[in-house]
Amino acid sequence: MAKIIYSLSGEGSGHSSRSREMITHLIKRGHTVKVASYDRGYKNLKDDFDVLEIEGFSIVSEDNKVSISKTFTQNFNTILDRFEASNTLKQKYFKEFQPDCVITDFEPMAAYLANELDVPLITIDNQHRMRYMEFPCPFEWKAEALFIENLIRVMIPRPCVSLVTTFYFGEKKNERTFTFPPILRQSVINAKPSIGDYILVYATQEYDSLIENIQNYKREKFIIYGFNEDKVEENLTYKTFSREGFLQDLAGSKAVIATAGFTLMTESFYLGKPYLALPMKGQFEQVLNGLMLDELEYGKSTHDLKKENISAFLYDIPEYTQNLKSYKHRDNSTITEMLDMLLENDLKLLLEFHDKRRTIFHFDEK
Repeated sequence: MAKIIYSLSGEGSGHSSRSREMITHLIKRGHTVKVASYDRGYKNLKDDFDVLEIEGFSIVSEDNKVSISKTFTQNFNTILDRFEASNTLKQKYFKEFQPDCVITDFEPMAAYLANELDVPLITIDNQHRMRYMEFPCPFEWKAEALFIENLIRVMIPRPCVSLVTTFYFGEKKNERTFTFPPILRQSVINAKPSIGDYILVYATQEYDSLIENIQNYKREKFIIYGFNEDKVEENLTYKTFSREGFLQDLAGSKAVIATAGFTLMTESFYLGKPYLALPMKGQFEQVLNGLMLDELEYGKSTHDLKKENISAFLYDIPEYTQNLKSYKHRDNSTITEMLDMLLENDLKLLLEFHDKRRTIFHFDEK
Protein backbone atom coordinates (compact mmCIF):
# COMPACT_ATOMS: atom_id res chain seq x y z
CA MET A 1 0.00 0.00 0.00
CA ALA A 2 1.15 3.54 -0.79
CA LYS A 3 2.03 6.50 1.41
CA ILE A 4 0.28 9.52 -0.11
CA ILE A 5 0.29 13.27 0.46
CA TYR A 6 -3.05 14.74 -0.63
CA SER A 7 -2.97 18.54 -0.87
CA LEU A 8 -5.91 20.71 -1.86
CA SER A 9 -6.85 24.33 -2.37
CA GLY A 10 -8.74 25.89 0.51
CA GLU A 11 -10.69 28.29 -1.70
CA GLY A 12 -14.45 27.66 -1.52
CA SER A 13 -15.86 24.25 -0.60
CA GLY A 14 -15.65 22.44 -3.93
CA HIS A 15 -12.05 21.26 -3.54
CA SER A 16 -12.65 19.82 -0.07
CA SER A 17 -15.94 18.25 -1.16
CA ARG A 18 -14.40 16.12 -3.91
CA SER A 19 -11.16 15.57 -1.98
CA ARG A 20 -13.15 14.10 0.90
CA GLU A 21 -14.56 11.46 -1.45
CA MET A 22 -11.13 10.61 -2.90
CA ILE A 23 -9.32 10.54 0.45
CA THR A 24 -12.02 8.32 1.96
CA HIS A 25 -11.66 5.92 -0.98
CA LEU A 26 -7.86 5.80 -0.66
CA ILE A 27 -8.00 5.06 3.07
CA LYS A 28 -10.57 2.30 2.50
CA ARG A 29 -8.16 0.77 -0.02
CA GLY A 30 -5.50 0.60 2.70
CA HIS A 31 -3.31 3.56 1.72
CA THR A 32 -1.86 5.92 4.31
CA VAL A 33 -2.92 9.48 3.50
CA LYS A 34 -1.68 12.75 4.97
CA VAL A 35 -3.64 15.85 3.96
CA ALA A 36 -2.48 19.46 3.58
CA SER A 37 -4.76 22.46 3.08
CA TYR A 38 -5.75 25.90 4.33
CA ASP A 39 -8.82 28.05 4.95
CA ARG A 40 -12.06 26.15 4.18
CA GLY A 41 -10.21 23.06 3.00
CA TYR A 42 -8.52 22.73 6.38
CA LYS A 43 -11.68 23.56 8.35
CA ASN A 44 -13.84 21.11 6.38
CA LEU A 45 -11.45 18.13 6.68
CA LYS A 46 -9.49 18.54 9.90
CA ASP A 47 -11.96 16.64 12.10
CA ASP A 48 -11.97 13.54 9.89
CA PHE A 49 -8.42 13.18 8.52
CA ASP A 50 -4.77 13.79 9.40
CA VAL A 51 -4.54 17.37 8.09
CA LEU A 52 -1.64 19.83 8.21
CA GLU A 53 -2.67 23.48 8.00
CA ILE A 54 -0.61 25.40 5.46
CA GLU A 55 -0.91 28.81 3.79
CA GLY A 56 -2.39 29.33 0.36
CA PHE A 57 -3.53 31.83 -2.23
CA SER A 58 -6.88 33.50 -1.48
CA ILE A 59 -9.20 35.48 -3.74
CA VAL A 60 -11.15 38.47 -2.39
CA SER A 61 -14.36 39.43 -4.21
CA GLU A 62 -16.83 42.30 -4.04
CA ASP A 63 -20.28 42.19 -5.67
CA ASN A 64 -19.32 39.08 -7.69
CA LYS A 65 -16.07 40.59 -8.99
CA VAL A 66 -12.50 39.75 -8.03
CA SER A 67 -10.96 42.68 -6.16
CA ILE A 68 -7.40 42.82 -7.50
CA SER A 69 -6.16 45.29 -4.89
CA LYS A 70 -7.60 43.41 -1.89
CA THR A 71 -6.51 40.05 -3.30
CA PHE A 72 -2.97 41.36 -3.75
CA THR A 73 -2.88 42.91 -0.27
CA GLN A 74 -4.20 39.81 1.48
CA ASN A 75 -1.76 37.48 -0.23
CA PHE A 76 1.23 39.85 0.04
CA ASN A 77 0.70 40.02 3.80
CA THR A 78 1.06 36.22 4.12
CA ILE A 79 4.25 35.73 2.09
CA LEU A 80 6.38 34.97 5.15
CA ASP A 81 3.70 32.63 6.53
CA ARG A 82 3.69 30.71 3.23
CA PHE A 83 7.48 30.39 3.32
CA GLU A 84 7.32 28.98 6.86
CA ALA A 85 4.44 26.64 5.93
CA SER A 86 6.43 25.34 2.95
CA ASN A 87 9.36 24.45 5.21
CA THR A 88 7.04 22.70 7.66
CA LEU A 89 5.35 20.76 4.87
CA LYS A 90 8.72 19.74 3.45
CA GLN A 91 10.05 18.56 6.81
CA LYS A 92 6.98 16.81 8.28
CA TYR A 93 5.39 15.36 5.18
CA PHE A 94 8.17 14.89 2.62
CA LYS A 95 11.27 14.16 4.69
CA GLU A 96 9.75 12.41 7.70
CA PHE A 97 6.75 10.71 6.05
CA GLN A 98 8.59 10.00 2.75
CA PRO A 99 5.56 9.71 0.45
CA ASP A 100 5.37 7.41 -2.55
CA CYS A 101 3.36 10.02 -4.45
CA VAL A 102 1.57 13.36 -4.14
CA ILE A 103 -2.00 14.03 -5.23
CA THR A 104 -3.03 17.66 -5.51
CA ASP A 105 -6.37 19.34 -6.07
CA PHE A 106 -4.96 22.62 -7.38
CA GLU A 107 -2.67 23.32 -4.43
CA PRO A 108 0.76 24.50 -5.61
CA MET A 109 2.95 24.20 -2.49
CA ALA A 110 2.98 20.39 -2.39
CA ALA A 111 3.18 20.28 -6.21
CA TYR A 112 6.40 22.31 -6.20
CA LEU A 113 7.91 20.19 -3.45
CA ALA A 114 6.99 17.03 -5.38
CA ASN A 115 8.92 18.39 -8.36
CA GLU A 116 11.85 19.49 -6.24
CA LEU A 117 12.15 16.09 -4.54
CA ASP A 118 11.24 13.99 -7.62
CA VAL A 119 8.06 12.51 -6.15
CA PRO A 120 5.38 11.37 -8.67
CA LEU A 121 2.59 13.96 -8.91
CA ILE A 122 -1.08 13.34 -9.76
CA THR A 123 -3.61 16.13 -10.23
CA ILE A 124 -7.32 15.60 -9.53
CA ASP A 125 -9.32 18.73 -10.28
CA ASN A 126 -11.47 20.51 -12.83
CA GLN A 127 -9.02 23.38 -13.42
CA HIS A 128 -6.80 21.31 -15.72
CA ARG A 129 -9.62 21.29 -18.30
CA MET A 130 -8.27 24.72 -19.20
CA ARG A 131 -4.76 23.40 -19.76
CA TYR A 132 -5.08 19.87 -21.10
CA MET A 133 -8.47 19.78 -22.85
CA GLU A 134 -9.77 21.51 -25.95
CA PHE A 135 -12.93 23.58 -25.53
CA PRO A 136 -14.85 26.05 -27.71
CA CYS A 137 -13.89 29.58 -26.75
CA PRO A 138 -15.29 32.80 -28.27
CA PHE A 139 -12.68 35.21 -29.62
CA GLU A 140 -13.37 37.75 -26.88
CA TRP A 141 -12.14 35.25 -24.26
CA LYS A 142 -9.11 33.85 -26.15
CA ALA A 143 -6.53 36.04 -24.42
CA GLU A 144 -7.87 35.23 -20.96
CA ALA A 145 -8.00 31.52 -21.81
CA LEU A 146 -4.32 31.60 -22.85
CA PHE A 147 -3.39 33.47 -19.68
CA ILE A 148 -5.18 30.94 -17.46
CA GLU A 149 -3.60 28.00 -19.30
CA ASN A 150 -0.14 29.38 -18.55
CA LEU A 151 -1.07 30.32 -14.99
CA ILE A 152 -2.04 26.70 -14.32
CA ARG A 153 1.27 25.61 -15.87
CA VAL A 154 3.09 27.82 -13.34
CA MET A 155 0.93 26.90 -10.32
CA ILE A 156 0.98 23.11 -10.80
CA PRO A 157 4.22 22.27 -12.64
CA ARG A 158 4.87 18.99 -14.42
CA PRO A 159 2.21 16.53 -13.20
CA CYS A 160 2.81 12.90 -14.22
CA VAL A 161 -0.90 12.24 -14.67
CA SER A 162 -3.92 14.54 -14.66
CA LEU A 163 -7.36 13.18 -13.75
CA VAL A 164 -9.68 15.91 -14.98
CA THR A 165 -13.30 16.17 -13.87
CA THR A 166 -15.71 17.86 -16.28
CA PHE A 167 -19.35 18.04 -17.36
CA TYR A 168 -18.42 18.43 -21.03
CA PHE A 169 -15.78 16.45 -22.88
CA GLY A 170 -13.31 17.92 -25.37
CA GLU A 171 -10.26 16.45 -27.06
CA LYS A 172 -7.35 15.78 -24.70
CA LYS A 173 -3.98 17.35 -25.50
CA ASN A 174 -1.72 14.51 -24.28
CA GLU A 175 -1.69 10.86 -23.22
CA ARG A 176 -1.18 11.74 -19.54
CA THR A 177 -4.64 13.31 -19.22
CA PHE A 178 -7.81 11.36 -18.44
CA THR A 179 -11.29 12.88 -18.22
CA PHE A 180 -14.09 11.84 -15.88
CA PRO A 181 -17.56 12.97 -14.80
CA PRO A 182 -17.67 15.33 -11.80
CA ILE A 183 -16.84 13.82 -8.41
CA LEU A 184 -20.02 13.85 -6.33
CA ARG A 185 -20.61 13.67 -2.61
CA GLN A 186 -22.25 10.38 -1.65
CA SER A 187 -25.06 12.38 -0.07
CA VAL A 188 -25.79 13.97 -3.46
CA ILE A 189 -25.80 10.57 -5.17
CA ASN A 190 -28.25 9.32 -2.53
CA ALA A 191 -30.51 12.39 -2.65
CA LYS A 192 -34.12 12.07 -3.86
CA PRO A 193 -34.83 15.12 -6.05
CA SER A 194 -38.28 16.65 -6.40
CA ILE A 195 -39.58 19.82 -8.04
CA GLY A 196 -40.72 22.34 -5.44
CA ASP A 197 -42.24 25.80 -5.71
CA TYR A 198 -39.09 27.80 -4.90
CA ILE A 199 -35.73 28.76 -6.41
CA LEU A 200 -32.54 28.16 -4.44
CA VAL A 201 -30.14 31.11 -4.36
CA TYR A 202 -26.54 30.89 -3.17
CA ALA A 203 -24.98 34.31 -2.72
CA THR A 204 -23.03 36.29 -0.13
CA GLN A 205 -23.32 39.64 1.57
CA GLU A 206 -20.86 40.96 -1.01
CA TYR A 207 -23.44 40.37 -3.75
CA ASP A 208 -26.21 42.75 -2.73
CA SER A 209 -27.19 43.58 -6.32
CA LEU A 210 -28.43 40.01 -6.87
CA ILE A 211 -30.85 40.26 -3.93
CA GLU A 212 -32.02 43.68 -5.07
CA ASN A 213 -32.96 42.17 -8.44
CA ILE A 214 -34.68 38.94 -7.43
CA GLN A 215 -36.82 40.48 -4.69
CA ASN A 216 -38.81 42.24 -7.42
CA TYR A 217 -40.20 38.88 -8.62
CA LYS A 218 -43.03 38.73 -6.09
CA ARG A 219 -44.65 35.65 -7.66
CA GLU A 220 -41.53 33.59 -7.08
CA LYS A 221 -40.28 32.18 -3.77
CA PHE A 222 -36.55 32.23 -3.10
CA ILE A 223 -34.56 30.36 -0.44
CA ILE A 224 -31.25 32.17 0.06
CA TYR A 225 -28.02 30.82 1.52
CA GLY A 226 -24.76 32.67 2.08
CA PHE A 227 -25.80 35.53 4.37
CA ASN A 228 -25.43 33.50 7.58
CA GLU A 229 -28.80 34.50 8.99
CA ASP A 230 -32.32 33.13 9.41
CA LYS A 231 -35.10 35.52 8.48
CA VAL A 232 -38.04 35.99 6.11
CA GLU A 233 -38.60 39.12 4.01
CA GLU A 234 -41.73 38.77 1.89
CA ASN A 235 -40.83 36.20 -0.82
CA LEU A 236 -37.22 35.81 0.38
CA THR A 237 -36.34 33.20 3.00
CA TYR A 238 -32.79 33.43 4.35
CA LYS A 239 -31.18 30.37 5.96
CA THR A 240 -27.89 29.80 7.76
CA PHE A 241 -25.76 27.19 6.09
CA SER A 242 -25.79 23.51 6.96
CA ARG A 243 -24.71 20.72 4.61
CA GLU A 244 -27.85 18.68 5.23
CA GLY A 245 -30.25 21.62 5.03
CA PHE A 246 -28.66 23.04 1.91
CA LEU A 247 -28.70 19.71 0.09
CA GLN A 248 -32.32 19.13 1.07
CA ASP A 249 -33.29 22.56 -0.31
CA LEU A 250 -31.21 21.97 -3.45
CA ALA A 251 -32.88 18.61 -4.11
CA GLY A 252 -36.36 20.09 -3.60
CA SER A 253 -35.92 23.27 -5.63
CA LYS A 254 -37.22 23.96 -9.13
CA ALA A 255 -34.07 25.88 -10.18
CA VAL A 256 -30.84 27.41 -8.87
CA ILE A 257 -29.33 30.90 -9.08
CA ALA A 258 -25.67 31.21 -8.08
CA THR A 259 -22.18 31.99 -9.27
CA ALA A 260 -20.75 29.64 -11.89
CA GLY A 261 -18.77 27.48 -9.48
CA PHE A 262 -18.11 23.98 -10.79
CA THR A 263 -19.27 21.93 -7.78
CA LEU A 264 -22.68 23.48 -7.14
CA MET A 265 -23.35 23.63 -10.87
CA THR A 266 -22.63 19.93 -11.43
CA GLU A 267 -24.52 18.84 -8.32
CA SER A 268 -27.49 20.81 -9.64
CA PHE A 269 -27.24 19.09 -13.02
CA TYR A 270 -27.12 15.68 -11.34
CA LEU A 271 -30.32 16.54 -9.47
CA GLY A 272 -32.00 17.92 -12.60
CA LYS A 273 -32.03 21.60 -11.59
CA PRO A 274 -31.87 24.38 -14.22
CA TYR A 275 -29.14 26.87 -13.40
CA LEU A 276 -28.83 30.63 -13.79
CA ALA A 277 -25.07 31.13 -13.64
CA LEU A 278 -23.52 34.45 -12.64
CA PRO A 279 -19.81 34.07 -13.46
CA MET A 280 -17.54 36.00 -11.13
CA LYS A 281 -15.73 38.72 -13.04
CA GLY A 282 -12.02 37.94 -13.13
CA GLN A 283 -12.55 34.17 -12.78
CA PHE A 284 -12.18 32.63 -16.24
CA GLU A 285 -13.04 29.14 -15.05
CA GLN A 286 -16.49 30.43 -14.09
CA VAL A 287 -16.79 32.11 -17.49
CA LEU A 288 -15.98 28.77 -19.13
CA ASN A 289 -18.55 26.94 -16.99
CA GLY A 290 -21.13 29.50 -18.09
CA LEU A 291 -20.22 29.11 -21.76
CA MET A 292 -20.63 25.35 -21.56
CA LEU A 293 -23.89 25.73 -19.62
CA ASP A 294 -25.29 27.78 -22.50
CA GLU A 295 -23.94 25.26 -25.02
CA LEU A 296 -25.67 22.34 -23.28
CA GLU A 297 -28.86 24.38 -22.68
CA TYR A 298 -29.14 23.30 -19.05
CA GLY A 299 -29.70 26.90 -18.03
CA LYS A 300 -28.45 30.38 -18.75
CA SER A 301 -25.24 32.28 -18.03
CA THR A 302 -25.19 36.04 -17.74
CA HIS A 303 -22.66 38.68 -16.73
CA ASP A 304 -25.39 41.28 -16.54
CA LEU A 305 -28.15 41.15 -13.94
CA LYS A 306 -30.64 42.98 -16.11
CA LYS A 307 -34.28 42.19 -15.46
CA GLU A 308 -34.73 40.71 -18.94
CA ASN A 309 -31.99 38.13 -18.32
CA ILE A 310 -33.56 36.90 -15.09
CA SER A 311 -37.02 36.93 -16.66
CA ALA A 312 -35.79 34.92 -19.65
CA PHE A 313 -34.33 32.28 -17.34
CA LEU A 314 -37.51 32.01 -15.27
CA TYR A 315 -39.60 31.66 -18.42
CA ASP A 316 -37.38 28.87 -19.82
CA ILE A 317 -37.14 26.77 -16.63
CA PRO A 318 -39.52 24.07 -18.02
CA GLU A 319 -37.40 23.74 -21.19
CA TYR A 320 -34.15 23.51 -19.21
CA THR A 321 -35.71 20.91 -16.92
CA GLN A 322 -36.58 18.79 -19.94
CA ASN A 323 -33.06 19.16 -21.38
CA LEU A 324 -31.51 18.00 -18.11
CA LYS A 325 -33.22 14.63 -18.46
CA SER A 326 -30.45 13.79 -20.95
CA TYR A 327 -27.71 14.47 -18.36
CA LYS A 328 -25.87 11.23 -17.64
CA HIS A 329 -26.13 10.25 -13.98
CA ARG A 330 -22.81 8.69 -12.98
CA ASP A 331 -21.17 7.91 -9.68
CA ASN A 332 -17.46 8.24 -8.83
CA SER A 333 -16.49 4.70 -9.85
CA THR A 334 -14.66 5.52 -13.09
CA ILE A 335 -12.19 7.94 -11.50
CA THR A 336 -11.60 5.77 -8.42
CA GLU A 337 -10.92 2.78 -10.68
CA MET A 338 -8.31 4.82 -12.59
CA LEU A 339 -6.73 5.96 -9.35
CA ASP A 340 -6.55 2.35 -8.17
CA MET A 341 -4.84 1.34 -11.43
CA LEU A 342 -2.19 4.03 -10.98
CA LEU A 343 -1.41 2.91 -7.43
CA GLU A 344 -1.62 -0.88 -7.70
CA ASN A 345 1.43 -3.16 -8.00
CA ASP A 346 3.67 -0.74 -6.08
CA LEU A 347 2.61 2.21 -8.27
CA LYS A 348 3.86 0.46 -11.43
CA LEU A 349 1.71 2.43 -13.89
CA LEU A 350 2.23 5.77 -12.13
CA LEU A 351 6.00 5.29 -12.11
CA GLU A 352 5.92 4.59 -15.85
CA PHE A 353 4.20 7.93 -16.39
CA HIS A 354 6.69 9.54 -14.01
CA ASP A 355 9.67 8.20 -15.97
CA LYS A 356 8.17 9.48 -19.25
CA ARG A 357 7.52 12.86 -17.65
CA ARG A 358 11.18 13.27 -16.77
CA THR A 359 12.08 13.22 -20.49
CA ILE A 360 9.85 16.20 -21.38
CA PHE A 361 11.30 19.68 -20.95
CA HIS A 362 8.94 21.96 -19.03
CA PHE A 363 8.29 24.46 -21.82
CA ASP A 364 8.00 21.80 -24.53
CA GLU A 365 5.13 19.97 -22.86
CA LYS A 366 1.58 20.00 -24.11
